Amino acid sequence: MYLKPSPTTSDLDEAVSDFVQYRARLFGIAYRVLGSVAEAEDVVQEVWLRWQKTDRSVVVSPVAFLSSATTRLAINVAQSARVRRETYIGPWLPEPVDTSGDPEVGAQRAEALELALLLVLEKLSPTERAAYVLREAFDYSYPEIAEVLQLSVVNVRQIVSRSRKRLAGEPRGSVDALEHRRLLDAFVSAARTGDVASLEAVLAPDIVSLSDGNGIRGAARIPVVGRARVANLATATPRFWQGTDPRPVQANGRTGMIIYRDGSPTTILTIAASGDGIRRVMWLFNPSKIAAFLDSGARTTAPALTPVGR
Repeated sequence: MYLKPSPTTSDLDEAVSDFVQYRARLFGIAYRVLGSVAEAEDVVQEVWLRWQKTDRSVVVSPVAFLSSATTRLAINVAQSARVRRETYIGPWLPEPVDTSGDPEVGAQRAEALELALLLVLEKLSPTERAAYVLREAFDYSYPEIAEVLQLSVVNVRQIVSRSRKRLAGEPRGSVDALEHRRLLDAFVSAARTGDVASLEAVLAPDIVSLSDGNGIRGAARIPVVGRARVANLATATPRFWQGTDPRPVQANGRTGMIIYRDGSPTTILTIAASGDGIRRVMWLFNPSKIAAFLDSGARTTAPALTPVGR
C-alpha cells in the first residue's frame, strides 16, 4: 500500500501542488485507456475530488496513489463505454488530442498515443489495456502494475505478454514525422484535385479508410478497403472539397488536418503510415469529437481546481 503509519495534517495547498505536479501523467494514463478526451478529463476530475477527501497525511507516495486511482476509475469507465459503443452507428474512432497545446500528454513516452494504436487497443479488455499502457507508455514495473490492478505479478506479466502478442500482428506506423507529413499533404492535395493516380501512389495495398460520424450524413458506415475504393471515396464527391480550408494540426504527436468550411470545422483527417504508404485513413465527422479536440488545445497542466465544499 501507499500509506505510512505516522499521520500529519496536509493542507489544501499541498494537495493542489501534488495534484498539479502529476496531472499530465494522470490524464495521459486515462486518455490512453479510454481513447476519449472528455472521459479522461472526467476521470481526472473525479480523482481530484477523491484526493481532497483522502487523509493525505498517511499517503507515502502521492504519484502512486493518484496513478492507481486514475487507472482503476479509467477501467470502470472503459467497461461501461464498451457497452455504449455497441450502439454507435458506423466505425468508432478515438478522440484525438491536440498535443501542440499540451505536449506533456505524451511527455513520459510516446507509446500508445498515436490514434491508430489507440484504435487497436480497443481490441483488448479494459484491464489488459491498462496493464499494457502502464508498462509500455509509462514504464511501470510489473510489481507496481500488480499493486495498481490488485493482481499477482505473475498474472500481470501474462496479461502484458498476451497483449503484446495480440497487437504484434496489427498494422503500426513506422515512418518519421517528416514522411508522415509528406504523405498526408500528398493525400489531401490529390484528393482535393481529384488526382486518383497520385492518390493511389501514396496508399498501401492494405489501406483501410474509417469514417466516424455516428450516423451523420455522408460518413461511410463500414470500413472501406483497398487502394481503388479508398481513392474513389476520397475523390468521388468533389463537393466535399469545394470551398474547404484544410489546416494542419498536431494530433496525438502527429500532423493531422482540420477541414474547415465557411469558417467552421467539419472534419478531422488523420493517417497512419508505414514504409509502403498510408495504411489507415481516419475521418472524424462527429461534431462532439471535433469539439473535444478543439477544447483539448486549451488544456493546461494546471487547470482550475475546485475544492470540495466550495
